[in-house]
Amino acid sequence: MTDFWNDGDPIADTAAPDGPIETRWERRKFSAKLVNPANRRKLTVIVVGTGLAGGSAAATLAEAGYHVKSYCYQDSPRRAHSIAAQGGINAAKNYRNDGDSIYRLFYDTVKGGDFRARESNVYRLASVSVNIIDQCVAQGVPFAREYGGLLDNRSFGGTQVSRTFYARGQTGQQLLLGAYQAMERQIGLGNIEMNARHEMLELIVVDGKARGIVVRDMVTGEITTEMADAVVLASGGYGNVFFLSTNAKGCNVTASWRAHRKGALFANPCYTQIHPTCIPESGTHQSKLTLMSESLRNDGRVWVPRAAGDSRKPGDIPEDERDYYLERIYPSFGNLVPRDIASRAAKNVCDEGRGVGPGGLGVYLDFADAIARLGQKAVEAKYGNLFEMYERITGENPYQVPMRIYPAVHYTMGGLWVDYDLQSTIPGLFVVGEANFSDHGANRLGASALMQGLGDGYFVLPTTLGNYLASGPYEKISPDHEEVVAARQAVEDRIAKFLSIDGDRTVDSFHRELGHIMWEYCGMERTEEGLTKAIGLIRALKDEFWQRVKVPGTGEQLNQNLEKAGRVADFFELGELMCIDALHRRESCGGHFRAESQTPDGEALRHDDEFAYAAAWEYFGADQKPTLHKEQLEFEYVHPSTRSYK
Repeated sequence: MTDFWNDGDPIADTAAPDGPIETRWERRKFSAKLVNPANRRKLTVIVVGTGLAGGSAAATLAEAGYHVKSYCYQDSPRRAHSIAAQGGINAAKNYRNDGDSIYRLFYDTVKGGDFRARESNVYRLASVSVNIIDQCVAQGVPFAREYGGLLDNRSFGGTQVSRTFYARGQTGQQLLLGAYQAMERQIGLGNIEMNARHEMLELIVVDGKARGIVVRDMVTGEITTEMADAVVLASGGYGNVFFLSTNAKGCNVTASWRAHRKGALFANPCYTQIHPTCIPESGTHQSKLTLMSESLRNDGRVWVPRAAGDSRKPGDIPEDERDYYLERIYPSFGNLVPRDIASRAAKNVCDEGRGVGPGGLGVYLDFADAIARLGQKAVEAKYGNLFEMYERITGENPYQVPMRIYPAVHYTMGGLWVDYDLQSTIPGLFVVGEANFSDHGANRLGASALMQGLGDGYFVLPTTLGNYLASGPYEKISPDHEEVVAARQAVEDRIAKFLSIDGDRTVDSFHRELGHIMWEYCGMERTEEGLTKAIGLIRALKDEFWQRVKVPGTGEQLNQNLEKAGRVADFFELGELMCIDALHRRESCGGHFRAESQTPDGEALRHDDEFAYAAAWEYFGADQKPTLHKEQLEFEYVHPSTRSYK
């Protein structure tokens, strides 16, 4: 027991098979119970979220014969944030004949996650990756092709092979349209009941099983209870707890957090990814940050001036006065080191006073060499839309001057704890894609998010969810059931509370202040003193929020301030847990640098003897200490070692 948390019993993933890792998924698929086609029509599954994980899951489950009820808060499923992914999707096809394999993708992912991911899950992800590409090509996804017509590949950070399939800088959009078309087919057939502009505000648990959700129609304000035989959360990550991130402004943690409050453990919340290639913040007016794809580091060279305080234009700084620091420090991988390494290196040179641009918080990403070597037309063919987006935002032409980039919050490796079957600690509640914690450890390799989302939705969930549903049928739940009534009443009371405070501060002002605390004390570098301070600041700000927040309008109408208030209230509780999780993990791991834990040359220092586990947190109330449950991680195939990209 500590001042901030209680220690609980260990937790284990009992669904994962043992034996040779190469055959675990095949053996799990064979051992899974089946639901015959006639019975599938009698079963209903709720899927929350329509991104790559949710869209592919809904389409595949409906194709199999289940009745699917799909919910998203956007005005269309194709507006899910997966559309913003740019650079590509990994798959171990070895089309380049450069030594890639399923095992190498597995090895790179475990190592890239700094040995904090499960081997069983990662190997399964690597093995289904080859099927994902075939599925997407069959759907018509326009992957880039070489001159001869074969699918092209490029490299991403943390690897020495080319395994990333891409569609210029619009890979997420094209993959999402593939999943969306598969969904639309099932909507047209009546197998998917699509509910856009609806937000999940509560999970309904009856007799210990997830049986439904409470949703609010965001246009009319109507609150309804929706029942099913199982619930799938595919609601994405929680990076917007930092206010400024590369996430869409609507991205939030509410669906996951409502489930956490109902008993689903939340694992590794402090594991957030800082992406090294983002357009730097330009001022306090800014509401979000913009990603520049990691694929740009294939041809762009990262550098800063050698001398601190050098304010000359980049074209006026000669070669011998430039520091291509990634190439200098990490000669084996150079500009393609993993995201956590590149992000921390950028922070270090900026801390030395060698950053560029306003406030000195930026480094150059220079394409002059690539343009000279390949020609501008070839560079345009690879990255044209990214260059155009950069110019629209900054007013600078990256064909003529280097881009300016800086790390920013991008992805969250933490999420609801799930077992090998992707089932949470609440039976019947399955969690897929970024909303779960399972596959990336302490750092996600680039181009692996799309791989996980589609792998979970197209190939894993349909098998494991069927195994759960085969134990049914489950009794029908009446809207008058006491648990259903209580869940709906909790939502109505919460909305009424927001509207009744009538304070003098906007929701956004609280969110921005929370984000500043999180970035300052729980961002790229953390200390025990800073995290302890942050917990106190968050608690004080949360108390102020419930006394001074101003939410105009009513609940019976379109009310974006009300939507934001609910999301920010959950971010306060999540932010506190993130800091507690970071405080308890007294090691540097992935992009999570504890100043007290570093090597003599300033690199991250893990402590495998103490922290080789997933931290799964149990909720006991907003004013109660959470309880920590540890899932020990076993490494039979990729043994933990000092990660070196030099």
